[in-house]
Amino acid sequence: MNESIFREYDIRGIADTDLTDEDVSNIASAFATYSDKFNVKKICVGRDCRLSSERIFNALTDKLIDYGLSIFDVGIVTTPVLYFSLFTMDVDGGIMITASHNPPDYNGFKASIGKNVLSSNEIQELKILIRKKDYIIPSEKGSIEKIYMIDNYIDDLNKRISISKKIRVGIDCANTPIGLFVNKVFTKLGCESYILFEEPDGNFPNHHPDPSIESNLSSLKDLVLQKKLDIGIAFDGDGDRLGVIDNEGCFISSDIILLILAKSILASNPEAKIIGEVKCTKVLFDEVLKSGGIPIMWKTGHSKIKEKIKEENALLAGELSGHIFFKDKHYGYDDALYAALRLIEIISNSDKKLSDFLSEIPNVITTPEFRIEFSEEEKFSAVDKIIKEFQSDLRDYKISEIDGMRLENESGWALIRASNTQPALTMRFESDSIENLNILQKYVKDKIEKAIGMKCKF
Repeated sequence: MNESIFREYDIRGIADTDLTDEDVSNIASAFATYSDKFNVKKICVGRDCRLSSERIFNALTDKLIDYGLSIFDVGIVTTPVLYFSLFTMDVDGGIMITASHNPPDYNGFKASIGKNVLSSNEIQELKILIRKKDYIIPSEKGSIEKIYMIDNYIDDLNKRISISKKIRVGIDCANTPIGLFVNKVFTKLGCESYILFEEPDGNFPNHHPDPSIESNLSSLKDLVLQKKLDIGIAFDGDGDRLGVIDNEGCFISSDIILLILAKSILASNPEAKIIGEVKCTKVLFDEVLKSGGIPIMWKTGHSKIKEKIKEENALLAGELSGHIFFKDKHYGYDDALYAALRLIEIISNSDKKLSDFLSEIPNVITTPEFRIEFSEEEKFSAVDKIIKEFQSDLRDYKISEIDGMRLENESGWALIRASNTQPALTMRFESDSIENLNILQKYVKDKIEKAIGMKCKF
């Protein structure tokens, strides 16, 4: 088995080579063995629309049944629908078969015990169980039953959202499972919706299902402008990440969406805790503080963010990739559709357009993410060397080591961290002016090159 499929946040690899029926059977055996410690007997299993998902579902559930588990097959759904089933059914866990925004030939698993997704350490425990073939001995056969959760999920959304005036919405489903029911959601709420790429298709023929990349949303931008819509929303492959286009056809980064949502929550929940990952703009943390909230910067990764939400009892959290987590009036998991509806609710209850909300937020200059290729074995030690080099000459900067190194002063910040999913260091910069950005980048470039002994291009 290719052990690199056991990643920081989930299990993911190329379906035909990394997730053969034998591989999937071993993953099922490891999950059954590990979950047995928690007395897991009944689980929900869902899948996305990838071409390999049905085969993988059959291989997975056949083996889980051999271990005596009772399976509730929730069908082709989004990951948030699978999470919803964990909170509303009498079950002990769940598995979602998906590779999120990866190319069509990939697939994978997001597994939960109870209502909690497996942590990175727990995912590594599954890998070790497979390596040792240290499985429990099956005792009796389990069972499988088909259930339909989508109507209950839609009704739950409808109870939590109040749209006070008709909002005209463009929706890019990216040929993913959300197309199966998204129109029903918006019709029930009284919105006027225009839908792109509604039919699920595991080839993703129109564009890559990653809404955090602006170029993927060009058709949605055109739709918003042509129809003069109030907002455009887009989803990733399994419906847990959101992309947004404003009424002027402009892409809005997820940390700014998080800020708009945070201000709305803080208006009725002063001193609420709001969590943003280390890649998020400084504006988010500054403006949350100004709005009476308690901003918390935390590590990248949806499982780590979920753990932090529990620890801090935060009402809202988010990542730059488009994961947004509501504990305010919600269950606390990342649901892109619910986040989109909360944003639309804000617009509907205001005389302002979405672009007006943006005009109230301070402007900064933020770079895309830069990469330096580094081996898996060396990338974390490289970050340690870089931190030591900066500590010898900090100037007016402060260092945060929450996740890699975030170097920050009044005018901007730089982030250098080891990627959790790829053999690389990643970097990102932000400043209040081009002049200050250039100063920051030169300072960082010189220090990194001195620390690791190689030229950097950014």
